[in-house]
Formats: sequence, structure tokens, C-alpha cells
Amino acid sequence: MLPMFKTIKWKSFPRDFLVAQIGFAIYGLAIALIIQAELGTGPWAVLAVALADLTGTSPGTMLVLTGLVVLAGAVVLGEQVGWGTVSNILFIGPWLDLFLTIIPSLEGNLVLQTAGLLTSILLSGIATAVYISVNAGAGPRDSLMLAVSRISGRSIRLSRVVIEVPVVLLGWILDGPVGIGTILFSLLIGPAVQGNFRLFNVQSHRSEEKA
Repeated sequence: MLPMFKTIKWKSFPRDFLVAQIGFAIYGLAIALIIQAELGTGPWAVLAVALADLTGTSPGTMLVLTGLVVLAGAVVLGEQVGWGTVSNILFIGPWLDLFLTIIPSLEGNLVLQTAGLLTSILLSGIATAVYISVNAGAGPRDSLMLAVSRISGRSIRLSRVVIEVPVVLLGWILDGPVGIGTILFSLLIGPAVQGNFRLFNVQSHRSEEKA
């Protein structure tokens, strides 16, 4: 059985942390772009924006809080996590809020909205490849997806749908930004991630190096 927490490779930790931080920054930029495009966001951003509007906080803050809840669920289900999992929760939200203060709303200009949406999907794929390349643990939402897949015996794709459909529905009920962008993100994020894994030569399940 795998240990609950991945071993930290201290020798490469400074470099790995810097690389992961670049990935988190790109991810924060991607989420900010899709929010400001105002054509509908990815599933978890739908919920984060809805909760932020409801509580008077920021999308980044709610991304952190929901990430902590999701991580707790993944841990309870016995999924292995690492420092990258925790860093994913703590840093993407602040990066998101920073970029939301820089990037203006693109509403009213369909060309810019479409460009922002498609750029966001591309950047999300790049960001995922970059931070997973350090092999420090999957993000909390991916960890939950893996746990559900392992326990249920169902495919990763089906497990993701089972998790994200209720998330989108809850966000929509709370008046979150559901739209054509939500559908396009769901359809294109897989190919975007896979393409960037190949581009950056990232292996999704690398064997652990001997200490």
C-alpha cells in the first residue's frame, strides 16, 4: 500500500517548488482569463465565483477553501497526496485574485471574449503539465477524482464527470457563470492537457526515484 504522503525529495525541492510555482501562476492567469471572458468558466471556477459573490469574498479565496474541503475528501478516501497538492491549494487562488485585478472584463467584445476563453484552455493545459512535471502530488480535485475512480472501479473520465456535473449544477443554482465556455472547457481541457504532456515530455505516473 502506498504511504498517505509522498516523500519530499529535498535535494531537488527548491527547483521543483519554483517550477510548480510557475505552473500555479499560469493556472491562476488561465482562470482569470476565462472568468473575465464572461462566456462561462470551468466547473470548479463556476462554483468558486458563485460562492465568492454569495459571501462577498474573492474567487481566489473560495478556490482555496473549496480546495481544502476537496483535499479532506480525497485524504479520507485514502488517496496519496504530496507537498504539490497542498501548494496547489494555497497558491493558485492568490495568483487568480492578482490577475483578476490586472485583466479587465472582456464582456461586449466577442472576439476578445473568444480569444480569452481559448487562451485560458491552452494555458490550463500548459499549467497542468508544468506543475505535474515535478511529481509532487496531484491537485486536490484530481486527487479526489483518482480516489473515486480507484474505489468505484470506474474510469477516470467517468469519475471526473460524476464529480464535476454536481459541482457545475450547484454553481449554476448559486448563479455562477455557466455558459458556452463551460461546455468548451470541459470538451477541450483533456486534449489540451494531453497535448502539453507530450510537448513537455511529462509522464503522468512516473516511478519514484530511489532516495
